[in-house]
Amino acid sequence: MKVAIAGAGNVGTSIARDLCANGHDVLLIEKDPDLVERLRPQLSAKIVAADACEVSSLVMAGMGDVDVAVAATGDDEDNLVISLLSKQEFAVPRVVARVNNPGNQWLFNDSWGVDISVSTPQLMTALVEEAVSVGSLVRLLQLGGGTANLVEVTLAEGSPAEGLALSDLELPRDATIVAIVRHDRLVVPRGDTVLSIGDEVLALVIGDSESQVRRLLVSD
Repeated sequence: MKVAIAGAGNVGTSIARDLCANGHDVLLIEKDPDLVERLRPQLSAKIVAADACEVSSLVMAGMGDVDVAVAATGDDEDNLVISLLSKQEFAVPRVVARVNNPGNQWLFNDSWGVDISVSTPQLMTALVEEAVSVGSLVRLLQLGGGTANLVEVTLAEGSPAEGLALSDLELPRDATIVAIVRHDRLVVPRGDTVLSIGDEVLALVIGDSESQVRRLLVSD
C-alpha cells in the first residue's frame, strides 16, 4: 500500500516510521526543507520538500498514485485543505485527517474530503472512559466524517443483553456488532454468539442507531 503523509512533525514521522516498518510504501511531504534534510538519514520513507496545500506540489510529489493520504500537520486549516485536494484533485480512495482543536471536529467531514478524522484529545478521553466506565457506552472513533461511530461497552450486571444470542438482540439496521473481547480473547461475532457479563462489545453505529444500541446493551 502506498501512503502519503503531509506534515513531518512528531505525529507524521511516527506514522511514517511505523508504516515503513510494516512494509508499506510511504511518501512524507514537508514544507520545511531543513527538517526534510534532517529526517532523510532517519527514515526509509521517500521525503519530499513541498507545500502539501498546493496542487502543483502534490503533483510533483506523486499524490496521484497513493492509496491513502494522511493530513497530519499541526494546523487544522492546512489539514482540511490537504484533505480536500487529496480527494477532489487526486481521487485518493482513503483520506485520514488529524484534528488538532476538538472544536473544529465538525468541519472534518466528507464535504472536505475527509473519510476518517482523528482527534487526539477526544481519543484519549474515550480511552480513559473505556478504562473506568464498565456498563457505559463509549465512543472510540468517528468514521465517515462523523456519520458513523465505533463504540464500546463492557456488559455489566443487569444488562438486558445478558444471555442473549446476537441473532435475538434485534439490533437496528444501521448497527453491527464487529467484535467481542471475552477474557482477553477476541471472539468473532456470529448469530449464535451468546453475550455474557464482562464481555467488551464493539459496535459500528450510524446516526440514531447509537441510542438504540445503548438501550439494548446498557442497564438502566
